[in-house]
Amino acid sequence: MAHVLVIGGGVGGMATALLAARYGHTAELFERDTRAPGAALDRDFFGWHRPGVPQAAQPHALLGAARTVLRQELPDVHAEMLRLGARERHELDWFDVRPPERPGDEDLVMLQARRIVLESALAAALRAEPGAVMHHGEPVTGLLAEPRGSAVRVRGVTTQAGAYAGDLVVDAGGRRGGVERLLPAAGCRPAVVERHRTGLAYFCRWYRLPEGMEEGPRRPWAVTGGAFAGCAVFPADNRLFAVTLFVHTRDTTRSALRDPAVFEAAARAFPPGAAWLGLGAEPLSGVLATASLDNRWSALVDERGPVATGLVPVGDAIAHTNPTLGQGTSLALWAASRVARTAHQDAGSARFAAAYHGWAVRTLKPWFDFQVVADAAIGERFATRAGRRTDSARVVAALFECALEDPEVMRARARVRHLAEPPERAYADPQVRARVERWLAARPGYAPHAVGPDREEWERLVYDPAVGPRTSARS
Repeated sequence: MAHVLVIGGGVGGMATALLAARYGHTAELFERDTRAPGAALDRDFFGWHRPGVPQAAQPHALLGAARTVLRQELPDVHAEMLRLGARERHELDWFDVRPPERPGDEDLVMLQARRIVLESALAAALRAEPGAVMHHGEPVTGLLAEPRGSAVRVRGVTTQAGAYAGDLVVDAGGRRGGVERLLPAAGCRPAVVERHRTGLAYFCRWYRLPEGMEEGPRRPWAVTGGAFAGCAVFPADNRLFAVTLFVHTRDTTRSALRDPAVFEAAARAFPPGAAWLGLGAEPLSGVLATASLDNRWSALVDERGPVATGLVPVGDAIAHTNPTLGQGTSLALWAASRVARTAHQDAGSARFAAAYHGWAVRTLKPWFDFQVVADAAIGERFATRAGRRTDSARVVAALFECALEDPEVMRARARVRHLAEPPERAYADPQVRARVERWLAARPGYAPHAVGPDREEWERLVYDPAVGPRTSARS
């Protein structure tokens, strides 16, 4: 079996180390932060300053794909998350009567929890795992490497404490981890990077439901988007939920949304924001902002083949996806599982590096590309306040709205959302297409993205939040 060295102690890194140990390997994890997540969830979530993980306090969505990996390969972690307060919601529970079950429906379940819940469960399992060792407060400063043919063979890592040899080094340091910057010093050619700017800025605030209220409203749908702004609600663990607003980075009203009063007035102008904030929830945070996010694909293979052997990336180190579709954790767990299941197959060879890259291109890259297309459409719509007024764009928008009324269309939408089936297959189903066409035919005046305030009302709310949202807001 292999000795696996993991750079980075986030979700992808901890999952890789834990899965590697569970598959019979030994693993050492190196993390810059001086401590691991603990069981005091609120203390860690709201009070732990984590500059290397700026997304830690932002809402996360654990899709069915991530839940499946946990249930099948790390059932104790899944169980611990539920014990810590995570909740599960089936997509077809949107309807008053769930449609007859079909094979695969069991995977269309959202695991609702803050990131810290998953991290705490992974850390607890790692501490108890005899085949794994965690080195906190010991960041990797270099790679042990030697030339081998057209690539460089990575044989370990260095830290300020010394050198560590291994059969396979896993870069789970995220898009800011800096491992790519260590490649030139090790004699490697640079990674091949594909980057797509999104032009989106996010503002979120955390709340807790009133005592005795374990769940929020089932309706309206938790995510809505208009021509220039969107609103999403993320139910989480232990009665917590986050409300998020997103706008274009060039929107002149962007900076005003940092004010809690402005944020709440704007959020209440959207159906999900109004429904959840109208429950009398207690605010737990200020307005947390993040922007300048991009979709970034980073490959350690170029036209000449692998630039390095004995080194593979997982999580954001290979595929950093903007959070609009919530894909990141699922893709990270898929990669962690792949590494753990194959690390015994001559992990330092060029054949292993090429096979991993081929798997990533087949398995991860299509979902990365889907994210790029989706974000480009949102970014264009927000930037122009209209987007493309084409028949195809109208059909795509109608598919999502039709799903809220039609269980069969919702099932197709959920299979795409939870990474169970690619959109080009799920949405090409003749039955799904016919149902969407009938829905559109019955609504000849249908206008996509007509949810929430118009621009005049939005600017009035942002610049004078005391006015409050009008009851005549579009919906």
